[in-house]
Amino acid sequence: MRFIRTVQQIHNDERGHVEVGVPALVAAIAAIVLAIGAAADSDVVTIISGVVLGVALLAASLARHRQIDYDVWRRLDKLEK
Repeated sequence: MRFIRTVQQIHNDERGHVEVGVPALVAAIAAIVLAIGAAADSDVVTIISGVVLGVALLAASLARHRQIDYDVWRRLDKLEK
């Protein structure tokens, strides 16, 4: 029971949103690798890191919407009812 309570508390916690931070971190790393690949004239590294950057930015946007924006909307909707 304590484990379930702890997981629920972490899920409902307002202090941080790790789920949103992970795709943003991947995007930051991909941007750095993209710059290195472009500076080194490495086509393969540049293309792969560009694709990873694009996917990570999309994932970060979707994670933010699902994790933060949807919860805010749900709470506001609950208050209106």
